[in-house]
Amino acid sequence: MSLHTKIAVIGGGPAGLRAAEVAAQAGVEVTLFDSKPSVGRKFLVAGKGGLNLTHGEPLDRFASRYTGPEIPNGAWRDLIADFDSQALQHWAAGLEVETFQASSGRVYPKALTAAPLLRRWIARLRSLGVHFRMHHRCVTIEAGATYRIGFADGTNVTADVIILALGGGSWKKTGSDGAWLPMLESLGIAYHPLAPANCGWEHPWTPEILAQAEGKPIKNIHVCAGDTTAIGELLLTRYGLEGGPIYQLGAALRAMDNPAIVIDFKPAHSHEQLVAKMESARRNFLEEARQRWKLSEAVVAILSRKSWEDADSLAREAKNCVIELSGPRPLDEAISSAGGVRWGELDPNLMVKKHPGIFVAGEMIDWEAPTGGYLMQGCFATGTRAAKGAVKWIRKGAGSTA
Repeated sequence: MSLHTKIAVIGGGPAGLRAAEVAAQAGVEVTLFDSKPSVGRKFLVAGKGGLNLTHGEPLDRFASRYTGPEIPNGAWRDLIADFDSQALQHWAAGLEVETFQASSGRVYPKALTAAPLLRRWIARLRSLGVHFRMHHRCVTIEAGATYRIGFADGTNVTADVIILALGGGSWKKTGSDGAWLPMLESLGIAYHPLAPANCGWEHPWTPEILAQAEGKPIKNIHVCAGDTTAIGELLLTRYGLEGGPIYQLGAALRAMDNPAIVIDFKPAHSHEQLVAKMESARRNFLEEARQRWKLSEAVVAILSRKSWEDADSLAREAKNCVIELSGPRPLDEAISSAGGVRWGELDPNLMVKKHPGIFVAGEMIDWEAPTGGYLMQGCFATGTRAAKGAVKWIRKGAGSTA
């Protein structure tokens, strides 16, 4: 292949598609490359759960959801402010996709699916002149007068600017496989190893507990890992635990030498109140607690790990139940990944300092956020910033000829 393009976007997920859109709207020639037969594959998988596009909470709280090592102070507030929740909803409306905000604050398309939005988005990109090159797995990048991009099939193209948006390391079947790490090493770009985020954690339940509680929810609880607390619902599984609270605590758990969570099964009641409810109980304390404290089957199963001879100790366990965890589920099962390009490698426009003209967006950068719309918003925001930076870089270098 003999091809030159002003901007080469590598990766067809939300960050790459958004970067291509912003650059093309600025009038710059864009070619998007992806290793798969079609773009937006992980986007479509996310759509099976309703496609949580963003969240309606205020900017400062929204920005605080993004964590990771070495993130410059105020970086995420700046990134989100550049393309915030309202902007994302307005963008969807421009594709004739109506959205609504649920009582949780999460924002979804009214159709609760990704396919119609993706079809219209791709049509818009084509109308803007974006060229799509599928079945192109990027394996090398060489610097010169322009950047030379090599693909797994032996072909290569050149580009004035590259926007890397190859995703993290979860859900390999969608193309988000982290196979770009050796390429970063060859370019001297420092990164932190990829790790599972927003994933389940393992605990060896006994057969008796699994028989009683596998697949059953544990609702309205407070879960702590170190100094961090999360609120919500967990699901007891054959391998351990899943659910929003343990996803939110992933970073804290990974930092522990011996990861463990502490669950308060009855956060609305004090220890003393629970004991008072058991005042007349003299035996069968756990069965009495099931009725008097209104405990679910899963909670009863977990509390049955020990024998209880008095209400006081059972109440303490219900308020402070320690569950040791052997580790996270495999990276490929995770909803997202932590790790990636270190923030110190990038300037505020998300351009690689060592390689001017290469920009990075989306999950390739070392950040993580909980589920709830923050992941998608992060990809859109970083894709927007990288594309704006790329357009500025081209116009600066080409004398406003972009």
